[in-house]
Amino acid sequence: MSNHLDYEINKELGECYLFMGDLEKAEEYYSKAAVSNGVHPDPYMGLATIAVHKGELEKAMGLYEKAFSIEPTDRSLAGMGLIESERGEQIKAFEHYQAALDKNPENMVALFGMVQIGHQTSNLDAVVPRLEACLQADPLKQDVRYSLAGCLFCLDRKDEAREHLGLILEQAPDNERAQELLDQIG
Repeated sequence: MSNHLDYEINKELGECYLFMGDLEKAEEYYSKAAVSNGVHPDPYMGLATIAVHKGELEKAMGLYEKAFSIEPTDRSLAGMGLIESERGEQIKAFEHYQAALDKNPENMVALFGMVQIGHQTSNLDAVVPRLEACLQADPLKQDVRYSLAGCLFCLDRKDEAREHLGLILEQAPDNERAQELLDQIG
């Protein structure tokens, strides 16, 4: 069997076992995929995900960095940001999230990580344009629009927050969180 076919089969099996929650089998197949063809970031991303599930943050960081060195993707940047956030390295995490969003404005891990850090560090001014960019790509993402409304409310931009909440309630009149925030704004 060719290395490429070995790689594809092992990567797919790793993904399947990870999806099913069998971390040991997933790790076994991702490791085989990494060895059979080291030019793809996917096995390292899978191994990093497993390491995060096991609480092995340093190992996960190394694997995200390895994946990034093979192909600098938004997913590897978001993964690094996630680890840094867990370590309390908010500035580094924020920078990695921004870089991930530069590559893909719809990376939800990076976007919501950035929202969280933005609230913690009172840096919501940097977060709002990222949420708006995501909504330009997909205006129907209610969770993103809700986060944007919350950030705008915190920035005392209440009219804009009301407008976004109104759009959510037009699409989903039963959205209790949007209604509660709208009631809070007054």
